[in-house]
Amino acid sequence: MKNPYIKSSFGLYINYFLLGMINIIIAANMESLSVRYDVTISKISLLVTAIGIGKLIALFFAGHFADKWGRKPVIITANFLYLLFLIGVPTTTSYILAFIFAISAGIANSLLDSGTYPALTEAFPKTASSASVLVKASVASGATLLPFVMAFLVVNQIFWGWAFFGMGLLYLLNGIYLIFMPFPKYKLMSMKGGDGVQTDFKEQPKLLGEGLAIILIGFTSTSLIVVWETWLPQLGIQFIGIRSNQAVQLLSYFSIGALVSVLLLAIILDKFISPIMVAIIYPLGALITMLILFMVKSSGMVLVNIFLLGLFTSGILQLALSIMMKLFPANKAITSSYVNIASSLAFILVPLIISSLVSSIGISMTLLFDIVMASISVILAMFVLSRIKKIFA
Repeated sequence: MKNPYIKSSFGLYINYFLLGMINIIIAANMESLSVRYDVTISKISLLVTAIGIGKLIALFFAGHFADKWGRKPVIITANFLYLLFLIGVPTTTSYILAFIFAISAGIANSLLDSGTYPALTEAFPKTASSASVLVKASVASGATLLPFVMAFLVVNQIFWGWAFFGMGLLYLLNGIYLIFMPFPKYKLMSMKGGDGVQTDFKEQPKLLGEGLAIILIGFTSTSLIVVWETWLPQLGIQFIGIRSNQAVQLLSYFSIGALVSVLLLAIILDKFISPIMVAIIYPLGALITMLILFMVKSSGMVLVNIFLLGLFTSGILQLALSIMMKLFPANKAITSSYVNIASSLAFILVPLIISSLVSSIGISMTLLFDIVMASISVILAMFVLSRIKKIFA
């Protein structure tokens, strides 16, 4: 029998396709935004912190709302909240207002995550991990496309704000579309024990043990992404020594790597490799790639390494969410919100930390910081693996 939620999931993935563009649109327009608001580029990078603040604020209630009132209204609310950000940022000339609009985008992000991940695991219980990872595929697709959109606007001398306006229109239309789409009966799913995953544990999972480790992976995995999505063009200019227009294109190589990664995971995940093993292998691969990038700056190697960084840093957060919901299925939206809170803290703290380090030491600190984050990710994932072996022994 055909799954009745295929059309609904299409709308959910469209949301994340657009989110992929939003995730890098500040980095892609740093110089234009700096001129518009009459502030330094470092201050523009702090708009990412504002998004993190909004995510953190909303996560204290988003999971509760999604479990109490349902996934659908929370997701649709997020769609319409994104309009405030996408219309406000390019139309205002006030940095303070832009900061507030960025906070609204963070709130929308939290609502989207808190509703979408549980909805997908409930709609596709037998392939929950793959369904979650495809969210990242959608994000990567959007992030791959945006630099080409921006290049088109520049070549044709079109106001850069039209990229924002176009996404706003798509969020509006997709929100209307989702209103008429069916969603799983989330309360019934919870009564049956969640999304069909195994709940006959040999040993009860511990929220302050492996749960905390997964939450911390939410922080480290997001840190890996935030640094590159925010500072990659500037790293290309200041550290590698390429022109500004070429540096923006590095985001495309990064995003293509991310897209290849998550499409591969969608095929092999759970069939040939477990989510937790990927959560170990990926940050280890990112660590090795960053060490090479730090030592070798030839143009060919740079492009290969940026592609590999996109590949090895993508999907880890989604896998952490999937593992969290598998270990703690009773209140999926609430427990997954803990991981998202850690992710939000990374959005807030990492731009502040990196901005300070870059200002005082240099752009190379972006690499050194992420090397540390990748190392911690590997250690945390190895601990979770040891606990999973006992829980499902």
